[in-house]
Formats: sequence, C-alpha cells, structure tokens
Amino acid sequence: MKRFAFPLRPVAVLREHRELRAREAFAASIQALVRAEREHDRARRDLARLAEAISMRRDGRFAAAVEGQNLAAYRRECTAEAEAARGAATARAAMERHRHDHLEAHRKLEMIRRLETRARAAHRGAAARLEQAELDDLSVRRRATRRRRSGP
Repeated sequence: MKRFAFPLRPVAVLREHRELRAREAFAASIQALVRAEREHDRARRDLARLAEAISMRRDGRFAAAVEGQNLAAYRRECTAEAEAARGAATARAAMERHRHDHLEAHRKLEMIRRLETRARAAHRGAAARLEQAELDDLSVRRRATRRRRSGP
C-alpha cells in the first residue's frame, strides 16, 4: 500500500502559519495591555498624590496665584489620567480582538488536524484490511498446496 499522503497538507501549513501569527499578535497585545494598565495605575497614583498634596497645603489662607497653579496642575494630571484610561481601554479592545482572531485561527487549524487524524485512521484501517486479505490469501494457498501434496 502507498505511504500516507494528506491532500490538505498545504492548507494545514498555511493555517499553522496563520495561527502562529495570530498567537504572536495576541501575546503582543497582552503585553501592550499590561503596559497601558501600568501607565494608567501610575497616572492614578500621581493624581491622588497631587490631590493630597494640594489639600495638605491649604492652611486657611486663600492665595489666588497658588490656587490657580494648583488647579492647572490638577487639570493636567486629570487629563493625563484620562488619556491613560483611554489608552488602557484601547489596549483592552485590541487584546480582545486579537484573542478572538487567535481562537478563530486555532479552531480552523484544529479542524484540519482532526481531518488529518481521521484520514490517517482510515489509511491505517485500509492498510490493515489489505494486510489481512494478503494473509488470508497466503493461508488459502498453503492449504491448497498441502491438499495437493497429500493427494486425493
């Protein structure tokens, strides 16, 4: 019997490459999400420290120039924290998209692998049947040869 040859092997190779690229993109998006969340945490801590520092400096007197500078600094930190939050949300959305793409590529690859497994099993079954038929023929020939020798 011929060696096993899977006719969809080129498709399997392409799907393996796509799955690998999707996995790498997913891993990169996870790293980007971690960086974005760290940046967001840092921005929140900076904003909280600034708010605490501003509240601690208030001693009952109102100085318009100082309060104006404090308000401007607070607004800058709020803007930075909001930007970091948007960056984290964008990174999370990208990670989810890459996760979905990876799962889809993996599902398609597994489908081809299951087809190959079934084809291999069918090939092994056919080979086993062919081998059994050859053994049966051999045993029939041996029996016939023995009968001829022993005579009628």
